[in-house]
Amino acid sequence: MIEIKNDAMTHGGKFHADDVFSAALLQIVNPNIKIIRCFEVPKDFDGIIFDIGLGKFDHHQQGSEVRENGIPYAAFGLLWREFGKSIISVGCPPERAAKEAERFDETFIQPLDLDDNTGCGNQLAGAIGAFNPSWDSDASFDQCFTEAVDFATVLLKKKIDSIMGIQRAKRFVETALADSTDNIVILLKFAPWKMVLIPSDAEFVVYPSQRGGYSAQVIPTDLDVKEAKCYFPEEWAGKPEDELQKISGVNTLKFCHKGRFLISADNLQDIIKACKIARDNHN
Repeated sequence: MIEIKNDAMTHGGKFHADDVFSAALLQIVNPNIKIIRCFEVPKDFDGIIFDIGLGKFDHHQQGSEVRENGIPYAAFGLLWREFGKSIISVGCPPERAAKEAERFDETFIQPLDLDDNTGCGNQLAGAIGAFNPSWDSDASFDQCFTEAVDFATVLLKKKIDSIMGIQRAKRFVETALADSTDNIVILLKFAPWKMVLIPSDAEFVVYPSQRGGYSAQVIPTDLDVKEAKCYFPEEWAGKPEDELQKISGVNTLKFCHKGRFLISADNLQDIIKACKIARDNHN
């Protein structure tokens, strides 16, 4: 559990994605934290100071930190570096948490940090900036800042939960893989499966379809390659349901994608049968 003080301070006036997402992150770490906005930090302030004051979580001073890839840190990146791994480690082992925290920095935080430091432009940063009051608005910057932070907190929580969900999926799919036979993995519900099944010997993954019945997908040979370990038969590709059932001999088979990587059927027995036919046809 991460413990931080209940007070944090950032700059007042116009706000940007950097200080908004920094505040959102701190609220996730400590839901009881109070974010204070000011134009000068009191000397006796006892709390986290970010995006102002030239301290540990500011980036406006000479010699401020730059990542190895050349992208400079802003306050959000500095705070994520401090707390991100601990947040993610709640849902996965420390080594994996470090990798996931670094990946999130690369994909989500670095573009925002770069925009804040260079003004290069970023759609999400622009959306956050739109929360600032217009020139003729009666709303205060502090009031609008709170609205922006509430929005950013929802988004950030969902992004973090998505990361942790991938780890939950990993454990779920690993269990299904251990229970599988004939290189056909059956999932009780759909879950992200590529990280587990691509490196394995599994050739097909089966799961309940949102449209009813079951779907099955072929498993690629590599994360970066679209080539599958085994495709569904070429004569099935894109055929109408009635014709597909006659050709395949699978009574409830109702769809085969023209790319031969996805099929659907009404029941589990038939979807497994179709996978076995595809495997035998391939061999």
